Amino acid sequence: MHIDIIPILHNLGIEAVNHASSTGKLWSSADSTAPSTIHSPVDGKAIAKVYFAKHADYENTLDSAKKAFKIWNTWPAPKRGEVIRQLGDALRNKKEDLGKLVSYEMGKSLQEGYGEVQEMIDICDFAVGLSRQLYGLTMHSERPAHRMYEQWHPMGVVGIISAFNFPVAVWAWNATLALVCGNVCVWKPSEKTPLTAIACQHIIQQVFEANGVPEGTSNLIIGERSIGELMSHDKRIGLLSATGSTRMGKAVGAAVGARLGRSLLELGGNNAIIISKDADLDMSLVGAVFGAVGTAGQRCTSTRRLIIHESVYNTFIDKLVNAYKQLKIGNPLDQNMHVGPLIDKDAVNNYLNAIEKCKAEGGNFIVEGGALEGSSYESGCYVKPCIAEAQNNFEIVQHETFAPILYLMKYKTLDEAIAMQNDVPQGLSSAIMTLNLREAEQFLSYAGSDCGIANVNIGTSGAEIGGAFGGEKETGGGRESGSDAWKAYMRRQTNTINYSDKLPLAQGIKFDF
Repeated sequence: MHIDIIPILHNLGIEAVNHASSTGKLWSSADSTAPSTIHSPVDGKAIAKVYFAKHADYENTLDSAKKAFKIWNTWPAPKRGEVIRQLGDALRNKKEDLGKLVSYEMGKSLQEGYGEVQEMIDICDFAVGLSRQLYGLTMHSERPAHRMYEQWHPMGVVGIISAFNFPVAVWAWNATLALVCGNVCVWKPSEKTPLTAIACQHIIQQVFEANGVPEGTSNLIIGERSIGELMSHDKRIGLLSATGSTRMGKAVGAAVGARLGRSLLELGGNNAIIISKDADLDMSLVGAVFGAVGTAGQRCTSTRRLIIHESVYNTFIDKLVNAYKQLKIGNPLDQNMHVGPLIDKDAVNNYLNAIEKCKAEGGNFIVEGGALEGSSYESGCYVKPCIAEAQNNFEIVQHETFAPILYLMKYKTLDEAIAMQNDVPQGLSSAIMTLNLREAEQFLSYAGSDCGIANVNIGTSGAEIGGAFGGEKETGGGRESGSDAWKAYMRRQTNTINYSDKLPLAQGIKFDF
């Protein structure tokens, strides 16, 4: 399926060459550096050229953000919410074009591209309601004629580092909440997917200009890892939200922690589905296959492991192998295709290396993998989803490989299955397929899954924006999106007001003179 990307780029405000950073009305560029060409993993073709930011661009962006915060945080929260409501409407109007660009630049299916933009729209709706609910608590004071309460204030500048696999949704999760809370944002997208970020900056810029929002409230800076390092060490950034690998997150967390700053980390996942003897196997099959091959296995919530009860193991494997035979791999903009490309050739090499490591450790591949070649796969980024019987303690199984490799293992008792599910360094998403109420409740209990997300009779991927998203252990511990995740973007303040004519001290302390 051919796509003419030029009209889409034009509709989204992207020219042939775009610049390194934007603070609102103005774009700046590192003129001394040749622009980098961005290629699509779908067909290998060049999409556009983009300048990468220099240190001077970064400093200009932070200066602009600091100035904007002094004004933006004085706007009433419902007024800020009204601006975000209009952003949601603007995204609705651009959903088709932006969804196609997400699919073409990143390589996920067109339906997933549309779905990602819908997530942006949904979080805008959530943030609008939140703008009237930034509530604190009241407490009873032990001292007479005193009132105690808590309130929440914005952090200031919120930095956002996003990954290529969700090139726009994760920004929206963070930015809409941060902005409604009164913060300003500086966004560094993945250097692998800058065009969708530029498109988003154009959309939000138009909305902000129409509402007189201060220039520098929403900022975009395109750059390599060095820009992320600047953000990590920058005391002007009150909160740094970073999405990416565990390795990256450890570096960010250490740098931010060294300056006693705040970080919100969304890192790797090594997600498992337990298939019980009491599972609906047909329903389990849908969850397992989509979880393993959706976005070509490049979701942080992708299903990496299936832990299957020994009594249904062979039956379920037969269903799984038959389903994999029916998978269609190709251009993700063709809605008949199930699996698109990996993000680039480095990802393909990581996939191939993981297969060899699994075999070297004794893994048995029941569906073989490999890179795909031919005119339909000219970008060199397409691979076969594969399945291996493996042991949970294999070194390669303990690591996250961002590719469609699924590991299978057996269990006898639910306690054993839960122990296997938990026995990896990561703790993002988990699921059990069972019609047994006792098994479901045990899986969700304190003695069950140790992940931030635990599902019953759905797969590991497909989180909704209404719930807080994030994980434990090496997944970083952060929470984004729904529930009370907004509190991460604000600082808590406890207030006590004495409206008496005396000054009693707490704990009954006497201080007479």
